[in-house]
Amino acid sequence: MYKHILLPTDGSDLSEHAVKHGVSLARAIGAKITGLTVTTPFRVFGVDAEMVTDTPESYKQRIKNVTAKYLARVKDAADHAGINCETIAVENEHPYRAIIDTAKSQGCDVIVMASHGRRGVAAVVLGSETVKVLTHSTVPVIVCRATRSRGQTH
Repeated sequence: MYKHILLPTDGSDLSEHAVKHGVSLARAIGAKITGLTVTTPFRVFGVDAEMVTDTPESYKQRIKNVTAKYLARVKDAADHAGINCETIAVENEHPYRAIIDTAKSQGCDVIVMASHGRRGVAAVVLGSETVKVLTHSTVPVIVCRATRSRGQTH
């Protein structure tokens, strides 16, 4: 079956659920894990409120600290389960592209990631990195998403 799982994380609760699912899957099938966090480059004009007040240097330091925290969670979960895990932080204008490229460059044979399960106009307006990965990836993708009724994840 799968031998190498890519676990992208953005630190959200839903992403944490996908990490737990990916670690459980890896443990069950004896796969190794690569944890990934993708950040976008600093922009003078951005939609991230913190980016407006940041300097390029403070943005890089803040992002370095945040990505280290997110990747530590993946590493800790894998270590606790006895799973071999590497972590990677990537900067890319298009997170979905970085996820796909990392899966290929690291030899991952499946991607386990989260989705909010938005539909209709919300999905079109808000977009979804998960949908972009699903539509562009040649590597299989397992999607963990929130249920609409209670905010729980599956």
